[in-house]
Amino acid sequence: MKLIVGLGNPGRQYAETRHNMGYRVVDSFADMASVSFDRSDFKGVYGICKDPRFPEPFILAKPETFMNLSGEFVRPLMNYYKIPVEDVLIIYDDMAIAPGRIRLRPDGSSGSHNGMQNVIENLSTPLIKRIRVGIGEPPYTGIEWVLGKPEGDDAKLIDEAIHQATLAVRDYLLHGWGYVMNRYNQGASKNE
Repeated sequence: MKLIVGLGNPGRQYAETRHNMGYRVVDSFADMASVSFDRSDFKGVYGICKDPRFPEPFILAKPETFMNLSGEFVRPLMNYYKIPVEDVLIIYDDMAIAPGRIRLRPDGSSGSHNGMQNVIENLSTPLIKRIRVGIGEPPYTGIEWVLGKPEGDDAKLIDEAIHQATLAVRDYLLHGWGYVMNRYNQGASKNE
């Protein structure tokens, strides 16, 4: 069983902010795969999909711990369902990537992302697959940037990145990590 976690902050006031890219991708994929977040436990919400279109069951999940404590949700959920770290995928925003782009990595540091850092600390390893959704460099204080809502061209670019990340999640489940790394890290804009 695979576990796909989108990082973000709970609450309507955060729904469309740059920091909620993980939530937005997971919500988008939940719509595509007809998955409901019908379970609430371990300080978050999640849904289990056993759709025969996919080769194995998977869990889509969103922590409700607020961003900086995301690992406090991921670890107990993994433990309960006995999911090994190699079957975990974390999705989150990244200021070091331009809006409209995504980057997939099999492991690495958290950069300056506190939510991912908390996941790494709770799982005691940086060997965690991730999809980073670009939100661009802030022209002013970082916290105000990530908690702000993209507008104009940035909003359009970010919507496209969310779409690409949604397709990458689908293709990861259908074809494996190597396939999506090769396909979505090439910078192609259309992967229908």
